[in-house]
Amino acid sequence: MLTAARAGAAALAAALLAGTAAATPAFADIPSPTASLGAAPLPEGLYGKGDPTYDAVWRQSLALTALTTAKVTPADSAVSWLTGQQCADGGWPSYRADTATACDPAFEDSNATALAIQALTTLGGHQDAVDKGVQWLKANQNADGSWAYNPGNPGDANSTGLAVNALIATRNDPAGVARAGRNAFDGLAVFQLGCAAPADQRGAFVYQTAPAGAPAAEPNALASGQASLAAAGGKLPVANGNRTDAAPKALACADGGATATAVPRADSGEAVGAYLTEQLAAGGQHLTLTLAGAAPTPDYTATAWAALGLVQGGHPQQAAGAVDWLAKEGGNWTKGGTDAAATATLVLVAQAAQRDPAAFGGADLVKQLTALGPAPKAVGAPSASASASASTSAGKDKDSGIGKFWLLGVGLLIGIGGGLVLSLQRKRGAKL
Repeated sequence: MLTAARAGAAALAAALLAGTAAATPAFADIPSPTASLGAAPLPEGLYGKGDPTYDAVWRQSLALTALTTAKVTPADSAVSWLTGQQCADGGWPSYRADTATACDPAFEDSNATALAIQALTTLGGHQDAVDKGVQWLKANQNADGSWAYNPGNPGDANSTGLAVNALIATRNDPAGVARAGRNAFDGLAVFQLGCAAPADQRGAFVYQTAPAGAPAAEPNALASGQASLAAAGGKLPVANGNRTDAAPKALACADGGATATAVPRADSGEAVGAYLTEQLAAGGQHLTLTLAGAAPTPDYTATAWAALGLVQGGHPQQAAGAVDWLAKEGGNWTKGGTDAAATATLVLVAQAAQRDPAAFGGADLVKQLTALGPAPKAVGAPSASASASASTSAGKDKDSGIGKFWLLGVGLLIGIGGGLVLSLQRKRGAKL
């Protein structure tokens, strides 16, 4: 995501270390200052006009996924820009200005990699790059089955959920992707609150687990929203025909029998869906970003991902209120359609909810997103490879039922969740 208030990065990192700021990655919806690139031109083929440093691969991947699903065939330059960002070992960084320079493995980005894999899978015709990306994910899985934002750090719910999305998109069963006997679904379960949590928190996800001796981690809106799509067995774009009128089922816990056992895989998607449904209803159909010392504000990114997760789980009725809210208020998030990541995410939400992204809240999101990048090759008909890829992915969903704030703060956060600040949604929130 494009950073928000980068001038405050060091102060925020220090606050996190001191425990005075909420341990949450959901800082995406904080307004960011206008990027200043000086004389450096934006890369050819890149979507969006803002500083690419922290969210270029992320926003490009979202844009390509959304437009392809909207029957817009992106320009070759847009696709080649994304494939050209891939590192020799298969991962993607958030952005590298000089692709002739080898990547630093410590700064490769699991979130960018997971989104790039899904974008190229949706486009079709890039199997070698996709396979290398999947192998990178497998090689950088933590011993508990989770993924970190950057390799070598503790895992987090957001990064793990995105990795699971990528595995599902590429027909790799997350239950079969394991490290030290712990598979990807086990890694996701690390962050989900079960019967040992207070009743109103059960099913939610925390960003990271609390260190030994520290107070229990609190539910996190963005972690719950993003992880919900993986818990429901989904990926981008959401194309799930499993529709039901029933509300998500809350986690069943025996009276007086609360234990610290993990939420069963079979119950994970429903449990987080029930939690999100309650949170949306309580918040006026949006989730809320809460930072220490600041007034609560709507969290557009978390709300969008919650809607995607609910639709994937077969609960479009419970997602409808959030979709309506995003249609009404989304222009604030997309800055009138000038923010590529936010606009692309809204396109994906509209498509998942079977709304028209060309008339979403009075805005033609597809036209707005198209205008933020190079002229497309075609509009109105996806390529044969993209159509085949989408069809295959949809069949998998049905049949399997698998059912940089801020680089300034990275050094301070390594070991306690370096992805925390970087995962400040890079513009995933006003920006993913």
